[in-house]
Amino acid sequence: MTDRYAVFGNPLSHTKSPFIHGAFARQFGDDLIYETIEAPVDGFAAAVRAFVDAGGKGFNVTVPFKVEAADLADEAHEAVVLCGASNCVKVEDGRLIAENFDGVGLVRDIVSNIGVEIKGRRVLFAGAGGATRGALVPFLEAGAGEIVIANRTVSKAEEICELLGPRGSIRACGYDAINGGFDIVFNSTSASLTGAGLPIPPVAFQGALLAYDLAYGKGKTPFLTLAEQSGAARLADGVGMLVEQAAEAFAWWRGRRPNTAPIIKAMTIPLK
Repeated sequence: MTDRYAVFGNPLSHTKSPFIHGAFARQFGDDLIYETIEAPVDGFAAAVRAFVDAGGKGFNVTVPFKVEAADLADEAHEAVVLCGASNCVKVEDGRLIAENFDGVGLVRDIVSNIGVEIKGRRVLFAGAGGATRGALVPFLEAGAGEIVIANRTVSKAEEICELLGPRGSIRACGYDAINGGFDIVFNSTSASLTGAGLPIPPVAFQGALLAYDLAYGKGKTPFLTLAEQSGAARLADGVGMLVEQAAEAFAWWRGRRPNTAPIIKAMTIPLK
């Protein structure tokens, strides 16, 4: 019997998840289908229940349903509890078990694919939304020396620091208080999705080993352009993170981790 998986979101016209999971399944010869379910904004829970009742075994979640997926779950793993959002759900005996693999996927892309170590590094995250929340625990566990969260509303970044402060060195600031000396600089805001710039001073990139935009498929965004002009040694977008978090989901569902390298290569848009 064909196993059924899906991604829930709205809109889903540009999702790459069916391509990625289809490629993973072909690596193992697995009999599965992976579909897109564009649920109504006010109908996510009903759409999930219909999927589960029809035999669905697991699903990914993207905007705007990640928070609702966490709330809907019968069981939530630590990453979901900490960031308040889920991007992956497993169905077991009709129960929904929620995970969030965004941070794990990001760390794996940086360390294993790009070849930049996180241990001891000074890291800047621009933005204090769900993407940053989801990434922080894996970064702290990977041994980041210091993490700075910059946000227009500093209190929002401070809330995250208060929550995660016992786990490592983490602090908040406004964009106007950013200084230099960062090894890795992330854009985890939605600015690149709209083509907007960010008020990050050029000094943030001077001497940086890596500037990483969590958005993908946008080419050289204003963030990456500024990073290149300001001295960052290497640029990356979020395609590797996308594929790696998908591989974590596939392994959680299926018990085998696929080879991500050919999929990342096929989806990568050159940045230089």
